[in-house]
This record gives sequence, structure tokens and C-alpha cells, in this order.
Amino acid sequence: MAQVLEFKLPDLGEGLTEAEIVRWLVQVGDVVAVDQPVVEVETAKATVEVPCPYGGVVTARFGEEGTELPVGAPLLTVAVGESAPAAEPDGSGNVLVGYGTQAPAARRRRVRAASLGPAELNGRARRAEATGEARTERNERSRQPVAAAAPPARVTAPAPAEGPVPVISPLVRRLARDNGLDLRQLSGSGPDGLILRADVEDVLRRGKSAGALTAHEPVRPATTPEGGLRIPLKGIRGAVADKLSRSRREIPDATCWVDADATELMRARAAMNAAGGPKISLLALLARVCTAALARFPELNSYVDVEAREVVQLDHVHLGFAAQTERGLVVPVVRDAHARDAESLTAEFARLTEAARTGTLTPGELTGGTFTLNNYGVFGVDGSTPIVNHPEAAMLGVGRIVPKPWVHEGELAVRQVVQLSLTFDHRVCDGGTAGGFLRYVADCVEQPAVLLRTL
Repeated sequence: MAQVLEFKLPDLGEGLTEAEIVRWLVQVGDVVAVDQPVVEVETAKATVEVPCPYGGVVTARFGEEGTELPVGAPLLTVAVGESAPAAEPDGSGNVLVGYGTQAPAARRRRVRAASLGPAELNGRARRAEATGEARTERNERSRQPVAAAAPPARVTAPAPAEGPVPVISPLVRRLARDNGLDLRQLSGSGPDGLILRADVEDVLRRGKSAGALTAHEPVRPATTPEGGLRIPLKGIRGAVADKLSRSRREIPDATCWVDADATELMRARAAMNAAGGPKISLLALLARVCTAALARFPELNSYVDVEAREVVQLDHVHLGFAAQTERGLVVPVVRDAHARDAESLTAEFARLTEAARTGTLTPGELTGGTFTLNNYGVFGVDGSTPIVNHPEAAMLGVGRIVPKPWVHEGELAVRQVVQLSLTFDHRVCDGGTAGGFLRYVADCVEQPAVLLRTL
């Protein structure tokens, strides 16, 4: 006899608590093998395919494409056993590389919305509210499979005064409850009026700008001006917004900058690449300069432990670099950059850049950086004031390298000039240290032989 096992959204690591379903890779009734990818999800850090630890027949899927699910919410159920080919009830335990799976939880009794009419659903909701069981009832409804034998009942926006609220994510309900927001007053922007986290956050943001919110004061979303477009801050875009806001809020940053003559650096790179072997990228040479500078100025390879009121200086350099993708800005991390030569750095930058472009970076490749290198010169701009990548202490920005008039050896000449900028956490060091770091970087750019003395 087949046994039905429930596969829940696994903990994808690095403190992530939710993910959005981008694309289902299987249908109800499909036979799946152990560790076969079944769904593609987007977290705040990356888009990944999630493999199922069980082999058998898919009996239900939970959540439509575009739905955000919290970690631990059911993704699908699989029938394993005699009537399910390739069944392995114990599972593989390998949902994602580096992540484990939880043991299948005991299945709960579910009530399918398809078997209940609207009046009966509303009655159940009212009785549950009256007896203090509303939360349990809503959770049960949120677990209903979207691919049931008959289509589930839907509530279209705007939500009625009574009856089930079109919300799937428990996080959305909790966010509204904690802020005294009545979800029945909202019109969701999701499919069929589904209320998303972005809808609640938008209402709360607008409400706070207009005045304090109270639990007894219903808040209604402001209307979008004619011709306007609402773009939810979620996924990678939302994560970037949260991180940049936190950086500006918590880090007292300062920026210094200097122009440097990069002519000799460009000549050195051309000579290296003309000698044969793998080509060396400019970004790799700049990274090599950064790691040498951090060895001299370790204050900038650190972070602030706010609770302990300590600056923690690190003995390794995990170098992040800004990469613009179709999904938004991401910062892949080159592990142990201080121990790599220019050839190894070039190869790793290329690998991570391609993974960023295709959306296959893992959470582990997007976290843990200790210093960030931002080459915004690729966008054709000369300068910028970078925002520190929290909780790091500094970021080096590099503008475009262009021919400019320059005084070289006492004569006016056309040289390849670049602007370098350093934004740093003023809690970890003062301007003298930051200026010394930036000046050393500029010296290495102008005279690459300076770097050789540190190798």
C-alpha cells in the first residue's frame, strides 16, 4: 500500500525565512525520482531548483507560481510504496547541496475548499473566530493543494466583509496582525486578489507617512496615480532594498576618493596576456591590489559587533564584487581571495559572474563577504559614493578608465586615468587609515611594481 509523504520547503540557509515559487517542474500525477528537481524558487538571494528527497507519484502541489511560502510550509506530497515506482520512503536527505531535509511530519487532516460552498466556508470562519480557533482554521486552508481534483474556491478582490481572507502566507497574516491591520480592508495585487506581503508593507508604509497606526483604525491602501505602475519590492530587489536601508541606518559612513594614472597597470595587464596562458582580467588585478592593501590596513577588513561593542578584525578576505543582472544587483563572494593569484581570481570571477547571469548562485556564494569591490566603470561613469555592504566595513569603487590630460614626469601628457573611491565605516577607523588604504591602492595602480613587494 502506498504511503503519502509531505515534502516541505527546506531551510535554504543563511537566515532565509521564505521563498517565492517561480516555476513548477512537475505536475500532479507525475512520477518523480529521488533528488529530482520539482520546483524552482527565488529567495532573497538567489533562484534555485529544489529537489525532492522522495521517489514516487506526485499527489498534490501547494502554492501557485508567484506565491511566497515560508520555510517549513508544504510544497508537495508524494505517494511512495508498492503502487509508486522508484519509491524510497526514507528519502535522500539531500534537498540542496549543503542543506538537509527534515523528517516528514505527521500529516494533518485537511478540509478542501472545493468540497465546501462559500456560505459554509464563511460560517466555518465565523465560528472559528468566535471560539478562538481562527488561526488554526486559516492555516489549514492555506495548506490546501492548488492542483486538487476540483478547483479550490477563490475570493476575488476586494475581500468581503466576512468570510475567508485571500491570504496564503502566514508571514503576511502575522505582519498585518502585529501592526493592527485588518486584511479584509485590503485589495490584493496577486492572482485573483491574493494579498501579498508587498501589499501589507505598502499600506503600512503609507499609513506611517500619514500618521500613527492603531489597531482600531482601519487602513486603506492609497490609489495608484493614473498611469502609475506598482512594482513589489520582493525577491532580490527587496533584499537589496532592505540591505541598503539597513546600511544607511546603522553605519556612519564616509567617503574619500582620488584620481590615479592607470596607464602602467593597463600596460602590465597587456604584457601578461601577451605572454600566453589564461587571460588576466582587470578586475582580478584590482582584487589583488585590494587584498594587498587590506593586509596593510586590516581595520577595513572587519565588522562591528554592536552588542559586544567591539570591532572584529578578520584574518581572511572573502571578497565580494557587485554584479548587475536582469534580476537586480547581486554581490557574489570570492572565498579566500587573499590566497589566490591573478589567474585564480580571474577564473573565479568569471564563474561567479556567469552564475549570477543565469541566476544559479547559491546562498553560500552570496554571503559571508568581508570587503566589496565595486567596478561601476563598466556602466560608463567616472565616480560614485558606494554604500557599504552591511555588515562589512568598507567598499572600494572603481570608475571607468579613460584618456585624460595628466602631468607625467613634469610634462603634460594623455594618460589612462581612473577615479577610485572608498566608503568606510567611521566606527572602525578614522580618515588617516582610510586615506592610507586608498593611497596605497592608487600607488599600486600607478606603479604595479609596488604590488610586487607585497607578494
